[in-house]
Amino acid sequence: QVQLVESGGGLVQTGGSLRLSCAASGRTFSKYALGWFRQAPGEEREFVAAINWSAGSTYYADAVKGRFTISRDNAKNTVYLQMNSLKPEDTAVYYCAANILGTLRSGQGHYDYWGQGTQVTVSS
Repeated sequence: QVQLVESGGGLVQTGGSLRLSCAASGRTFSKYALGWFRQAPGEEREFVAAINWSAGSTYYADAVKGRFTISRDNAKNTVYLQMNSLKPEDTAVYYCAANILGTLRSGQGHYDYWGQGTQVTVSS
């Protein structure tokens, strides 16, 4: 069983930055691929970014490419999402998720464990 706990959300103005963290339990964290997803009010949850088990590969949604950076620290069992140049349309609940196969995937169905989410609000 893996537990994921997100933190770092909050209220920020347009153009600002936030860094989300997701702390994971479990001894095999380093073998998992990790992803960030988000869900805006009234919208379906969507893929944001993913990183494979070795941190050798990353993948981003077009909407965040060049502004967001996903990274991981396997020694701390933590994955991060650095969000820069934030826009009002980035407002959403952000979730981290773990894929036990360790492969880079954008589909939600590939992820086995999910956190509870952290709210990010970008004011205009």
